[in-house]
Amino acid sequence: MRVLETITVRNFKSIRDQTLRFAPLNVFIGGNGSGKSNLVGVFHFLNRVVNQELQTYVGVAGGADSVLHFGRKRSPSLFVGLEFASGTDANGYQFALLPTEEDSLIYGTESLSYHDRARYPHPLAHDLGSGHKEALLPQSPKRIARWVRSDLQSYRIYHFHDTSPSAGMKQTCDVDDNRMLHSDAGNLAAFLYQMQSTQQNHFDNIEDTVRQIAPFFERFQLEPSRLNKGKIRLEWKERGSDAYFNAHALSDGTLRFICLATLLLQPELPSVVLLDEPELGLHPAAITLLAALLESAVVRTQVLVATQSVTLVNQFTPDRIWVAERTEGESTFRHLAHEDLTAWLDGYALGDLWEKNILGGRP
Repeated sequence: MRVLETITVRNFKSIRDQTLRFAPLNVFIGGNGSGKSNLVGVFHFLNRVVNQELQTYVGVAGGADSVLHFGRKRSPSLFVGLEFASGTDANGYQFALLPTEEDSLIYGTESLSYHDRARYPHPLAHDLGSGHKEALLPQSPKRIARWVRSDLQSYRIYHFHDTSPSAGMKQTCDVDDNRMLHSDAGNLAAFLYQMQSTQQNHFDNIEDTVRQIAPFFERFQLEPSRLNKGKIRLEWKERGSDAYFNAHALSDGTLRFICLATLLLQPELPSVVLLDEPELGLHPAAITLLAALLESAVVRTQVLVATQSVTLVNQFTPDRIWVAERTEGESTFRHLAHEDLTAWLDGYALGDLWEKNILGGRP
């Protein structure tokens, strides 16, 4: 499995200069405004870059000054560098962006690299050019570029926060919209229906997991609409009842947990999964089970989680936790794997230490 080993970010919003070396599971804690969401935002930014939508991103963000750390007067450029590896083979992708007079960004540099670590001390670099407005990575014929594109395009950010009556996960969706779970689970019914039809063991595992936090839940009832075979919606059966139930009859927490279980127990996971405050609306017992699902998922993928939940943090060891803090407008990220907390952990769990402000990044 190829993993994202390191990311270096300079002058992106509140992140002035940080290099992070990721573990399989990375749980970021910190107070409001500490920079956790901006770190997740780096990956959204990368997604737009690789899809050649840099100018659209900058325009929607409010211009280059809104993207650069304290604007162009403090930050003359923005840099992102990543390194992906599988065994002794590693690929890299780096770019630096420069502000323009039109309050946009253009490429100062863009490059790729390949490194056979078993044979060579340094990577082989390939320059993609400078002065362009959109990434040249997507059109590069280099084999290195294909690997990098594959990695970046497989990263997924998931937000299951919207459970309002108009939320996509509560509506009908196209039966054939089932290739991958949407970032907001708007195609949840179609995705589960496809899994039920082709991956029964995984589907059964999801149902069993949902029953652990919702004893009233018996099973999903998934089939195309009788009035329109191209449409489907989430329906389910309650224990001891023959009444009709759909997603609108589920509590917000239960529905969010179904989305999380579906994501983390699906047959093929994205290479990097990013979750921003997945604990929202969940019962403590569901949060504990969520931690177990996250630990299970990292056998097959890499996970980054931003959280405010003491209960969730209590389930992990220091090698899983990063502390985000912001001082004088600058976000920093500290991995607890490098700190000796033995004396504290004899009597407290990590979440308790965080709540007591022993770890920093006070909730």
